[in-house]
Amino acid sequence: MTFLNELTSLEPACSPESAMALFDRLPAVRAEDILGRWKGRELATGHPMDGRLVASRWYGKQFDSTENVHPLLFQTPSGELFAGNPSKMPLNLADKISPDVVSKMGKFIGLAKPVISTKKYTARLRNIEHRGVVTAAMVYDALPIIDIFRQVDDNTLLGVMDLRWSPKHDLRRDVNSDQPYFFILERD
Repeated sequence: MTFLNELTSLEPACSPESAMALFDRLPAVRAEDILGRWKGRELATGHPMDGRLVASRWYGKQFDSTENVHPLLFQTPSGELFAGNPSKMPLNLADKISPDVVSKMGKFIGLAKPVISTKKYTARLRNIEHRGVVTAAMVYDALPIIDIFRQVDDNTLLGVMDLRWSPKHDLRRDVNSDQPYFFILERD
């Protein structure tokens, strides 16, 4: 069975233990090897953020270079892509608003674009050690978040978000549960 088949068998929802078991078996990937635009989706594991990112019309991530990253791309209902400023995202509300409500609000993402969009890069790529393996990771500039990636195949990554609780950023402990938040990226 290939890693892609294993990942597919875990979707759309699985236990955090099953997702982490696959993540730990996946090979590392170098930051330099994941440049480009990636379309994202969640791997539901019961994390407090499950369903909310996709419902917000999150499209994925864009790695233009290791120094120039748009960590949050959104798509308007008309299909237009734009980079969102992570520091303007209400992460502190992530576990308070249901995915259904976020989805209804996501239909109006075009109206929010002037407030949340940015042309500036707001993250960087680094090769870091995580769970004993040196692999590509995306480090947010303004938030205590690191997304760590492992390679499923040449066009698919499994990511896990490492979020540190921070009163400075008003991130609630509930969102920073001990349970990791998983997502999948496919090369666009």
